[in-house]
Amino acid sequence: MSTPSLKETHISQIPALQLLMKLGYRYLTPEEALEARGGRNANVLLESILKEQLKKINKIEYKGREFPFDDANINNGIVALRDLPVYEGFISANQAFYNLVTLGKSLEQTILGDKKSFTFRYIDWEHPENNVYHVTDEFDVTRTGRKDTYRSDIVLFINGIPMVVIECKSPKLKEPVDKAIEQHARNQQEDGIRSLYHYSNLLISTAVNDGRYGTTNTHKKFWGVWKEKYRTAEAREQDPAKLLQLKNAPLPDNERTVLFKDRYRDVLPYFTELEQQEVAVTAQDELLYHLCNRHRLLDLMYNFILYDDGEKKIARYQQYFSVRKIIDRITRKQPDGTRQGGVLWHTQGSGKSLTMVMLAQLIANHPAIKNPRLLLVSDRLELDEQIKETFKKCKKPVRQATTGRHLVELLEDKDDAIITTIINKFENAVKIAEPFTSPDIFVLVDEGHRSQYGAFNVNMQRVFPNACFIAFTGTPLLKAERNTASKFGGLIDIYAINDAVKDGAVVPLLYEGRHNLMDVNAKPLDEYFDIVSEDVSDYGKANAKRKFSARNKIVQSINFIDNTAKDIFLHFRDHIQATGFKAQLVAPTKLAAVRYRDAFKALGKVSVDVVISPPDDREGEEDAFEESDDQIKKFWKAMMGRYGTPDKYEKNIVHNFKYRDQPEIIIVVDKLLTGFDAPVNQVLYLTRSLKEHTLLQAIARVNRLAPGKDHGLIVDYFGNLENLDGALKMYANDDTLIDDIDLGDTLVDIAKELLQLPQAHSGLKEIFKDVRNKLDSEAYEVLLGDEAIRYEFYKKLSLFTRLLKLALASVTFIRDTPAQVVDTYKNDLAFFLGLRASVMRRYSDELNYSEYEAQVQKLIDKHITTDGEVLKITGPVNIFDKEKREAELERITGKAAKADHIASRTARAISIKMNDDQVFYKRLSELILQTIDDYRQHRIDEAEYLARMMQRESEFFAGHGNDVPEELLDNANAIAYYNLVSEELKEILKQERDSVGIAVAIALGIDNVVNDNIYDNGKPVIDWYKNEDVKGKIRIEIDDLLFDFTDKYKFDPDLERFDYLIDESIKIAESKHR
Repeated sequence: MSTPSLKETHISQIPALQLLMKLGYRYLTPEEALEARGGRNANVLLESILKEQLKKINKIEYKGREFPFDDANINNGIVALRDLPVYEGFISANQAFYNLVTLGKSLEQTILGDKKSFTFRYIDWEHPENNVYHVTDEFDVTRTGRKDTYRSDIVLFINGIPMVVIECKSPKLKEPVDKAIEQHARNQQEDGIRSLYHYSNLLISTAVNDGRYGTTNTHKKFWGVWKEKYRTAEAREQDPAKLLQLKNAPLPDNERTVLFKDRYRDVLPYFTELEQQEVAVTAQDELLYHLCNRHRLLDLMYNFILYDDGEKKIARYQQYFSVRKIIDRITRKQPDGTRQGGVLWHTQGSGKSLTMVMLAQLIANHPAIKNPRLLLVSDRLELDEQIKETFKKCKKPVRQATTGRHLVELLEDKDDAIITTIINKFENAVKIAEPFTSPDIFVLVDEGHRSQYGAFNVNMQRVFPNACFIAFTGTPLLKAERNTASKFGGLIDIYAINDAVKDGAVVPLLYEGRHNLMDVNAKPLDEYFDIVSEDVSDYGKANAKRKFSARNKIVQSINFIDNTAKDIFLHFRDHIQATGFKAQLVAPTKLAAVRYRDAFKALGKVSVDVVISPPDDREGEEDAFEESDDQIKKFWKAMMGRYGTPDKYEKNIVHNFKYRDQPEIIIVVDKLLTGFDAPVNQVLYLTRSLKEHTLLQAIARVNRLAPGKDHGLIVDYFGNLENLDGALKMYANDDTLIDDIDLGDTLVDIAKELLQLPQAHSGLKEIFKDVRNKLDSEAYEVLLGDEAIRYEFYKKLSLFTRLLKLALASVTFIRDTPAQVVDTYKNDLAFFLGLRASVMRRYSDELNYSEYEAQVQKLIDKHITTDGEVLKITGPVNIFDKEKREAELERITGKAAKADHIASRTARAISIKMNDDQVFYKRLSELILQTIDDYRQHRIDEAEYLARMMQRESEFFAGHGNDVPEELLDNANAIAYYNLVSEELKEILKQERDSVGIAVAIALGIDNVVNDNIYDNGKPVIDWYKNEDVKGKIRIEIDDLLFDFTDKYKFDPDLERFDYLIDESIKIAESKHR
């Protein structure tokens, strides 16, 4: 039995192709795909296939007869698909494509003498079997503004349109899926192959035992995992068995022949042996099986993609399965003719509002629901534009209710418009409306305020007695809400916070209590209140005292606010500012919010804004006698003078917070505690009491994903931890009380997180336990010459850096940790960060710290001293840029360190150039490794080590060694053929005679054969390396050449070696002449 192969093509790419072929995709060789593209790498559409399919799936039905679209309209349809508005931007062009393939295009044609417009389709979404599906690999596409190409591993086509792009990696790589995602990102850069990604809907990155998916321009942080969810135990058992059977089913002989006939013919014996016994299912198989199944793929692309605020988004698995679960439920009517609704509990930050929009468009389009009336109730004003854009596919108008009365008018209207409104207008409408009795009314409520669980719900049931209600919540249901929720139909689906953190859908939350700063004597204030309220009844006194409590007065006092603002300012300045992230402060009252704003402005150096409701609206816990009306009214007047209306005031500040540099801190009372989605928001400063679902909603403001954001932070100045613990224990779902929820499922106390710090510190130092002289920095660097040890060092340093950054921002840590220990941590971090920068240069490592660079640099600048030297994070250097190479080398001290750096960067450059001349570069790699070993074994000193490495680098850039025959020195291509031929001739001639002269003659002959075939009148034949006719002619002529030389120099032909020489010569030619 052969040894298992970990090569990318063997373990990932070919198995992916085989499974996709078994799923019904017809394999096209790269050559066949290029031919279907008109022979042009700049064209990504398989136009010959596209044209044929458009004729098949498009028919005009008119006056009871069927007519084809004429050729002119078929061509017009193709032109529309080809000429996307790329000048409007990458995503805009992609959205134009998406609208085109999902909505179709209106084309005019004269039928029976009548000129009319008819809808022209690109995909038959309703009948997947009417489309054709192809898969190809090694898909070269010309880069934007350049002549060279980038290559995608696998591309899936539907009707000749490239809608799925897959990158495969070997699991032997470090972070292989991340590397695949980065390759997608590179390809989508301005100088990449956006012309391919303009048509993409699904992107997959896979590495056998892991895989993730995204869509066009998805940032790495937002790529998702797919977890298949089954309705029944039977399905859970049968589906994996079906996949195993499919994977081990043999490909039909004709398909197997096509796959392995050319590029992969050398590995056919390996796969033949591999498939003699059952092959296990991998995570890659599961991902492709579940996402690329043709029915699932079309469903995902048509129903579960939308554009939100300039970003394209595809459903996560919990969104997909919950929507499908709801559709199954509501399409089956109950005995009384109504439809069962329910409550969907998906944790905040997991895309709950987008789930609602996806569901709504499916209801609007569903063939089993005739004339549905859809009412979407949200607390997010910004959802309106998104909803309008999404519902283009429904071909139904979207009406926005501007007032409660207007909402009633829209409901009374008989058209089939989709109605959107925000929660307060809906509340007003149900108070005045007459009942609407249709069972085909669907009310979808994004209930951030939970107001429908009370009197509001009674009114809803009165106005819509037979409607189907579906509520979307980000927090679990309170026990008191269970009975009301059951009237909706009970819980439909749960996606809890721990699921979201585990899936990487949100960042984990860390908690730090700072309310000990508010430790004051409240007794005198309580006694004063007892005196002034002596004549009030006990009930009134208790009620008033609750509102006028000492604590509530303290947290909005000027002294407390000034002190707290200063602490917040220092925390924000030292740990958040300049990292690109922002913060939200929750104040107890509008008066306190304005006072915080004034306090920050007095401190300066941090920009803040306040978002509150108008002065006459009750907000927070304020009461008439506890508020300074003048101060708030003065603030409000200034805001209205600046922005004009309350709506513009809020929208402008929110927009600036989310997308501009300022404000850095946004101050609120009750506003923006729900439905406020700002990934840039990392810290929530709590200065008031929050309870139950409001508390859980509020803390989720900082759990949104963003590049470089590894956690959200709750800094509590009031003492809400007990409230949170109590709130969690009050929650229940339909069947089981959740009385024992671990608080760690929701957020982690920062003190608990920092318990890892000592272990992270010792684990980092443990790497260097064998370094005898702990003051010898060179010994550390030499130890890190081992790539595996170096990688472990990077990983452990990253953990230690993250934890220490967190610790230095914690009052508790600074207070409870001896100064000597803190200094040790800081000094060690300074050394290890410097060591990392040095070894990255020395060994030419390219680590991607771009997401975290600002944060780590902030940590260095604030806390780490380096004896006068400014420590900066190192970045990658172009190893082919001589000036930059030399500048980087100058930064390295010590001959051995310089030699290591030259060795590592030359080895990396060799890996890039290997295909140009495998014999030479393999020999050079071996010489580099031998030189390193000679130095490590003390056979040579540092000076000799550096001299030899400089010689090796010089040979690399010369492209040959010192033993190249003189007649070849000016011909780099012939040198590569010579190195190949001379190695094989030594074996053929068995050292019986000097083979140099023969090898030179053969190499020059091969070079002439190649040039004669790939150049036409001095100009290279376009994409000759993809033309099998050209390569076949080269193959024959080299074969003839070799046999001519056996006759001329009288040696026996070795057919196996000749075949190898021919194959490798063509590979060299392909690499040299692109």
